Amino acid sequence: MSTSSISFVGAADTLLVRDVDGQYRPAHADEVLCHARRLLANRVRRGATMSSPEAVKDHLRLELGVLEHEVFCVLFLDAQHRIIALKQMFRGTVSQTSVYPREVVKEALSVNAAAVILAHNHPSGSVEPSRADEFLTQTLKTALALVDVRVLDHLVVAGADVCSFAERGLV
Repeated sequence: MSTSSISFVGAADTLLVRDVDGQYRPAHADEVLCHARRLLANRVRRGATMSSPEAVKDHLRLELGVLEHEVFCVLFLDAQHRIIALKQMFRGTVSQTSVYPREVVKEALSVNAAAVILAHNHPSGSVEPSRADEFLTQTLKTALALVDVRVLDHLVVAGADVCSFAERGLV
Protein backbone atom coordinates (compact mmCIF):
# COMPACT_ATOMS: atom_id res chain seq x y z
CA MET A 1 0.00 0.00 0.00
CA SER A 2 2.90 2.37 0.49
CA THR A 3 3.40 2.69 -3.28
CA SER A 4 -0.24 3.53 -4.03
CA SER A 5 -2.84 6.01 -2.88
CA ILE A 6 -6.51 5.49 -2.27
CA SER A 7 -9.11 7.84 -3.72
CA PHE A 8 -12.85 7.94 -4.17
CA VAL A 9 -13.33 8.38 -7.91
CA GLY A 10 -16.48 7.89 -9.93
CA ALA A 11 -19.41 6.17 -8.27
CA ALA A 12 -19.84 6.81 -4.56
CA ASP A 13 -19.51 3.13 -3.73
CA THR A 14 -16.34 2.48 -5.75
CA LEU A 15 -12.97 2.80 -4.08
CA LEU A 16 -10.06 2.98 -6.49
CA VAL A 17 -6.34 2.64 -5.86
CA ARG A 18 -3.82 4.60 -7.90
CA ASP A 19 -0.61 2.68 -8.51
CA VAL A 20 2.81 4.28 -8.89
CA ASP A 21 2.34 4.45 -12.65
CA GLY A 22 -0.79 6.62 -12.15
CA GLN A 23 -3.32 4.00 -13.26
CA TYR A 24 -6.50 3.48 -11.23
CA ARG A 25 -7.91 0.06 -10.40
CA PRO A 26 -10.57 -1.19 -7.98
CA ALA A 27 -9.18 -1.59 -4.47
CA HIS A 28 -8.94 -5.09 -2.99
CA ALA A 29 -10.75 -5.70 0.30
CA ASP A 30 -7.46 -6.21 2.18
CA GLU A 31 -6.18 -2.83 0.91
CA VAL A 32 -9.32 -1.09 2.12
CA LEU A 33 -9.10 -2.76 5.55
CA CYS A 34 -5.38 -2.00 5.85
CA HIS A 35 -5.95 1.67 5.10
CA ALA A 36 -8.97 1.86 7.44
CA ARG A 37 -6.94 0.29 10.27
CA ARG A 38 -4.16 2.82 9.71
CA LEU A 39 -6.62 5.74 9.79
CA LEU A 40 -8.34 4.46 12.92
CA ALA A 41 -5.03 3.75 14.63
CA ASN A 42 -4.16 7.41 14.15
CA ARG A 43 -7.45 8.39 15.79
CA VAL A 44 -6.88 5.95 18.69
CA ARG A 45 -3.20 6.57 19.39
CA ARG A 46 -1.15 7.20 22.49
CA GLY A 47 -1.85 10.66 23.85
CA ALA A 48 -5.09 11.16 21.93
CA THR A 49 -7.96 12.46 24.07
CA MET A 50 -10.99 10.20 24.21
CA SER A 51 -13.39 12.88 22.99
CA SER A 52 -15.02 10.49 20.51
CA PRO A 53 -16.41 7.16 21.74
CA GLU A 54 -17.25 6.39 18.09
CA ALA A 55 -13.54 6.39 17.17
CA VAL A 56 -12.92 3.69 19.80
CA LYS A 57 -15.94 1.70 18.62
CA ASP A 58 -14.80 1.94 14.98
CA HIS A 59 -11.29 0.82 15.90
CA LEU A 60 -12.58 -2.13 17.93
CA ARG A 61 -14.97 -3.16 15.14
CA LEU A 62 -12.00 -3.55 12.81
CA GLU A 63 -9.67 -5.16 15.33
CA LEU A 64 -12.07 -7.47 17.19
CA GLY A 65 -15.13 -7.82 14.99
CA VAL A 66 -13.43 -10.15 12.52
CA LEU A 67 -11.79 -12.53 15.01
CA GLU A 68 -12.95 -16.13 15.29
CA HIS A 69 -11.87 -16.42 18.93
CA GLU A 70 -12.63 -14.27 21.95
CA VAL A 71 -10.17 -11.66 23.16
CA PHE A 72 -10.37 -9.29 26.09
CA CYS A 73 -8.76 -5.86 25.67
CA VAL A 74 -8.26 -2.89 27.93
CA LEU A 75 -7.85 0.71 26.82
CA PHE A 76 -5.77 2.42 29.51
CA LEU A 77 -6.33 6.18 29.94
CA ASP A 78 -4.68 8.91 31.99
CA ALA A 79 -6.52 11.41 34.23
CA GLN A 80 -7.49 13.55 31.22
CA HIS A 81 -8.75 10.44 29.40
CA ARG A 82 -5.86 10.49 26.95
CA ILE A 83 -4.85 7.09 25.66
CA ILE A 84 -1.87 5.46 27.33
CA ALA A 85 -2.24 2.07 25.65
CA LEU A 86 -4.69 -0.39 24.12
CA LYS A 87 -3.68 -3.89 25.15
CA GLN A 88 -5.06 -7.32 24.38
CA MET A 89 -4.90 -8.85 27.84
CA PHE A 90 -6.41 -12.31 27.31
CA ARG A 91 -7.20 -14.65 24.43
CA GLY A 92 -9.80 -17.41 24.59
CA THR A 93 -11.74 -19.88 22.49
CA VAL A 94 -14.72 -19.40 20.18
CA SER A 95 -17.10 -18.98 23.12
CA GLN A 96 -15.18 -17.76 26.18
CA THR A 97 -12.11 -16.06 27.58
CA SER A 98 -10.69 -16.33 31.07
CA VAL A 99 -10.07 -12.88 32.52
CA TYR A 100 -7.98 -12.39 35.64
CA PRO A 101 -8.79 -9.14 37.49
CA ARG A 102 -5.41 -9.25 39.25
CA GLU A 103 -3.61 -8.99 35.90
CA VAL A 104 -5.79 -6.09 34.77
CA VAL A 105 -5.07 -4.23 38.03
CA LYS A 106 -1.33 -4.94 37.72
CA GLU A 107 -1.25 -3.60 34.16
CA ALA A 108 -3.28 -0.50 35.09
CA LEU A 109 -0.79 0.27 37.85
CA SER A 110 2.23 -0.43 35.64
CA VAL A 111 1.09 2.11 33.01
CA ASN A 112 -0.18 4.55 35.67
CA ALA A 113 -3.75 4.52 34.32
CA ALA A 114 -6.47 6.64 35.94
CA ALA A 115 -9.30 5.09 33.93
CA VAL A 116 -9.98 2.16 31.61
CA ILE A 117 -12.37 1.09 28.91
CA LEU A 118 -12.87 -2.68 28.78
CA ALA A 119 -13.66 -4.47 25.53
CA HIS A 120 -14.14 -7.99 24.26
CA ASN A 121 -15.67 -9.68 21.26
CA HIS A 122 -18.37 -12.28 20.73
CA PRO A 123 -17.44 -14.39 17.69
CA SER A 124 -20.94 -15.91 17.85
CA GLY A 125 -22.28 -12.69 16.32
CA SER A 126 -24.54 -11.78 19.25
CA VAL A 127 -23.68 -8.38 20.69
CA GLU A 128 -25.84 -8.94 23.77
CA PRO A 129 -23.79 -9.05 26.99
CA SER A 130 -24.11 -12.24 28.99
CA ARG A 131 -24.67 -12.40 32.75
CA ALA A 132 -21.02 -13.46 33.01
CA ASP A 133 -20.01 -10.28 31.11
CA GLU A 134 -22.01 -8.14 33.54
CA PHE A 135 -20.54 -9.94 36.57
CA LEU A 136 -17.00 -9.58 35.20
CA THR A 137 -17.55 -5.85 34.64
CA GLN A 138 -18.64 -5.36 38.24
CA THR A 139 -15.75 -7.49 39.52
CA LEU A 140 -13.21 -5.46 37.52
CA LYS A 141 -14.88 -2.19 38.52
CA THR A 142 -14.59 -3.14 42.20
CA ALA A 143 -11.00 -4.37 41.91
CA LEU A 144 -9.84 -1.31 39.97
CA ALA A 145 -11.65 1.08 42.32
CA LEU A 146 -9.40 -0.17 45.14
CA VAL A 147 -6.46 1.44 43.32
CA ASP A 148 -8.38 4.54 42.15
CA VAL A 149 -8.83 3.46 38.53
CA ARG A 150 -12.26 4.18 37.06
CA VAL A 151 -14.03 1.86 34.61
CA LEU A 152 -15.65 4.17 32.05
CA ASP A 153 -17.23 1.55 29.81
CA HIS A 154 -17.21 -2.07 28.70
CA LEU A 155 -17.76 -2.64 24.99
CA VAL A 156 -18.87 -5.91 23.43
CA VAL A 157 -18.06 -6.26 19.74
CA ALA A 158 -19.83 -8.72 17.45
CA GLY A 159 -18.99 -8.19 13.80
CA ALA A 160 -19.97 -4.61 12.96
CA ASP A 161 -22.15 -4.20 16.07
CA VAL A 162 -20.91 -2.76 19.36
CA CYS A 163 -22.78 -2.76 22.68
CA SER A 164 -21.79 -0.16 25.30
CA PHE A 165 -22.41 -1.05 28.93
CA ALA A 166 -22.27 2.67 29.81
CA GLU A 167 -25.01 3.48 27.28
CA ARG A 168 -27.16 0.75 28.85
CA GLY A 169 -26.49 1.94 32.40
CA LEU A 170 -24.57 -1.23 33.31
CA VAL A 171 -21.33 0.47 34.44
